[in-house]
Formats: sequence, structure tokens, C-alpha cells
Amino acid sequence: MEKTKVGVLGATGAVGQRFIQLLEGHPYFDVTELAASERSAGKPYREAVEGRWKLSADIPEYAREMVVKGCKADLDCELVFGALDSSVAGPIETAFAEAGYFVVSNSKNHRFDEDVPLMSAEVNPEHLKLLERQKTRGKIVTNSNCTIMGVTITLKPLLDKFGLEGVMLFSMQAISGAGYPGVPSMDIQGNVIPFIGGEEEKCEIEPLKVLGKLGEKGIENAPFKISSHCNRVPVYDGHTVCVSVKLKEKASVEEFKKAMAEFKGEPQKLKLPSAPERPIIVREEPDRPQPRLDLMEGKGMATTVGRVREDPLMDFKYVTLSHNTIRGAAGAAVLNAELMKARGLI
Repeated sequence: MEKTKVGVLGATGAVGQRFIQLLEGHPYFDVTELAASERSAGKPYREAVEGRWKLSADIPEYAREMVVKGCKADLDCELVFGALDSSVAGPIETAFAEAGYFVVSNSKNHRFDEDVPLMSAEVNPEHLKLLERQKTRGKIVTNSNCTIMGVTITLKPLLDKFGLEGVMLFSMQAISGAGYPGVPSMDIQGNVIPFIGGEEEKCEIEPLKVLGKLGEKGIENAPFKISSHCNRVPVYDGHTVCVSVKLKEKASVEEFKKAMAEFKGEPQKLKLPSAPERPIIVREEPDRPQPRLDLMEGKGMATTVGRVREDPLMDFKYVTLSHNTIRGAAGAAVLNAELMKARGLI
């Protein structure tokens, strides 16, 4: 398979750094361009991120001497991965799509455009048909908010098998989800912050589009309601979410767990490079999942579920854990692009 030339917009930020790490030696994609703000443009990447490279591994060798460019639609690539801040991402991504690029974005700006898929590769691959409705020369695909990425993956087999009437979720979100420099240390150390601006609204709305059906007029949102509470906690990486669900059809605890444990999507069937063998790992220990122990399952692309039990108010409750900057951000976008490549869309 011939590799596709790709670029990274917002390459110096936290999610941009993840893209650069995950794309090293990728069998489908060859990174030929890195782009960021004008203050970074013209510098070698190693210099542009000096003092700001925050991943545990060193900067990949392929990226160190690449000269960072501005975010203008004249890059030598076919596809760009978007890791820009939402304050600037919208018009830049539109400009790239109009110029003929494929844009696979982690930013929120286009998530609710009627003709833009809000993608989770295992959950709604059929939504890629929306690309046929986009009038630009290029196309835009987005992935969802990092908090609900893992949650939505767990809801998919439940919706298909039993139907859903309602969902309640309580998030404990890592500080890396706030980007760098993120939350001031004096605010988060030894503390829980019970408010993240705009987060609860995203958690209540975005899964309904992701889990919705593609109809003649576009996406018909999934027909259930979600109530969410979102909290920032002093964990570096990994969003933990406590979920309670009300089902349309009755199920036993074992049937409930089996539906999630056996779930596989198109990325698993196609054996895409970034796809975890098991997208949902169900653990039986009473004190799992934990970020320190379970975060890197499936190289950070799997969602771990534990503490599955009956709920006296709803039907069942459980705990999910997913890596917010891999599965919830850069890794999800790379997997979406892999699916597009495998389908011959790029």
C-alpha cells in the first residue's frame, strides 16, 4: 500500500505531540509537514518545542529537524491531522478542506456540522457516507470529546443488544485533558474541581450524534438522554468515568458484561494498525480499572471496564477508563484516517 503524505496542524501542542509520536513509522502515513502558530513557524521542530515536549519518550528522530510551517493551506501533503485550539481551528480547517485537503480533526469546531461525521471508528463507520454531502474539494472528519470517547464505545454494544433509555455519567478527568500548562498546581493538588467549562454539555450531546443513525436527512440522534457530572482530578493521564444505564430490554449481569467483552468493530475486522485487538476489556477485580494499572491497554487504544453491577435506580452501573490523549484524541483521529484509507477514501 502506497503511503499517504500527511501533516499535523498544531504540532507543538499536547495533542500535536501525540500525533507525532503515534505516526512514527506508520505503515499507512508519511509525515511530510508540521504546522503551528506563527511564533513557531520557521524553526526546526526540536527548537519549537524546546522546554515544552511533555511525553515520556524523546521527540521522534524523523520530526526533530523538520521545519515548522504556518497553518496555511499550501502544505505538501494530502491529509492533515488537526490538533489546533478551538479558538482558531474552525476557519483554518475550513480553508484546508476548501483547498482540497482531507482534514481529520480533534477540535470541536465542526463536530455538529450536518455534513461532518463525528467519528468513533468502531462505533459508527457508516457515518463516513456523510462525506459525500460535503461540497468542498476536500473533506472534514472529526472525533468526539475525549471524555466520552471510551464511554461511547461501551454504550455501542449495549444499545445494539438491549437498547438504551437513559445514561448517567460521572467523570474524573485527568489534568492533561486541559492541555499544557493546564490547571495550576495550587488548584489541583490534593483537590477535585467539580467544573470543566462546556464539558457536561459535550458529554450529554456528542454521544447522541455518534450513536445516531444515518438517514436521508443526515444523522438522527440516538433516542435516549444523558445526564453528566464532570470533574477534574489530580491524575496526569486517563479519564475515569462512572456510568449508570437504563436498558430497554432486561439482561443479566453476565449478559451485560458479555455484550461489551465480545464487541468488535470494523477496525478489528480490518486489522487496522492502531486498532486494539479488543476495544473493550472487561475486568473482574473489584478495584479496577485504575489509571496507574490499566491506562495503556491496547497501547492506549483500548477502553477498560470494571465494577459491573446492578444499579438500584437504573439497571446497571460500571466504571470505564480510557487514555484521553491517545484513545480520546490523537489515536482516535489516526484510527479514523486508517479506516478512510482502508476504504479507499484517501
